[in-house]
Amino acid sequence: MSRPAPLTTARLLVASSHPGPTVTVTVLAAVVAGAVGDPVWLVVLVALAVVAGQLSIGLANDWIDADRDRAVGRSDKPVARGLVPVATVRTTAFATAAVAVVLSAFLGPVAAVAHVVLVAAGWAYDAGLKRTAWSVVPFVVAFGLLPVVAVAAGGGAWPAWWAVATGAVFGVAIHCTNVLPDLLDDAATGVRGFPHRLGLRGAGTLAFGALVVAAVLVLGGQLLGDAPARGVGAVLAVVGAVVVVVLAAVGVRLVFAGRPTRALFRLVIASSLVLVVELGVAGARLVA
Repeated sequence: MSRPAPLTTARLLVASSHPGPTVTVTVLAAVVAGAVGDPVWLVVLVALAVVAGQLSIGLANDWIDADRDRAVGRSDKPVARGLVPVATVRTTAFATAAVAVVLSAFLGPVAAVAHVVLVAAGWAYDAGLKRTAWSVVPFVVAFGLLPVVAVAAGGGAWPAWWAVATGAVFGVAIHCTNVLPDLLDDAATGVRGFPHRLGLRGAGTLAFGALVVAAVLVLGGQLLGDAPARGVGAVLAVVGAVVVVVLAAVGVRLVFAGRPTRALFRLVIASSLVLVVELGVAGARLVA
């Protein structure tokens, strides 16, 4: 295989990093950090640390699964198509993981440990947990810790319990909907994780049910407690919850129509953007 030009290599590496989820997770972390009042430099540092960690997880996934993706003809995977060497993806995965660890050290001890565990959970999934009934655990851990990274950055307080719970259940939705379109390919290559054991309808129903739970948690976090949202904030909270519930209903309908397409994952991503707005409005209520 001829050596690609540097810009082409960079583009292929970005394509191999699962850019959609990487950007979504980074935006979530940055919005939460900004919502609790972190200075701009700290919000940027949180975003850089998180994006480095997410890049490493995505790249590790495509490096480790290169042979499996090639066997099932994944045309959306540059490594499987031979467009970029596996060694290049592997090296970049380790390099971005190292960058994530170094940047995390500047976030403060609690946020640093939380982020290192978050990234380790993603790597554990890539390295083998994805093939087991425990495949959902790294997602629950990682997304549950994301608010801790954002809120505790700079030596700040712990996030509110409902923010951690929202992240954890959202991780279930992300995992299940991301896997559903690949059920047949995964079965052909020996991958039988948590969603595979539930089947299309079981995993799909659980995923969108988790979305509804996440919406209810965010809504409760904003409207209840010592400093409930009022006025426009309360209206946005209710509207956001309703939008997520509607998106979840659309997802369930697609699942029971037997359509395990990428549209299911896009519905979860769209819901995450709604939750981002809600979390941004929540502000100080995100802090325990």
